[in-house]
Amino acid sequence: MPTVLRIGAYRFYFYSHEPNEPPHIHIDRDNLSVKFWLEPIVLAKNHGFRGKELRKLELLVTENQTKFIEAWYGYFGN
Repeated sequence: MPTVLRIGAYRFYFYSHEPNEPPHIHIDRDNLSVKFWLEPIVLAKNHGFRGKELRKLELLVTENQTKFIEAWYGYFGN
């Protein structure tokens, strides 16, 4: 599970065994987890985050989209 970024209590990562899915990022905090597709940025799955925090996380994903996509393709290739 390569960790791409940490911001406060949030860990941004992807699983090393998901090369057949489109680029995406997982975010965990405590026992909560969410997944966003990156091209375009769309909520894929949510396990426990509430709306206000989801909007904050979507903004963080948007701000770091280039970094996440580069990390994805750097790990899995084009």
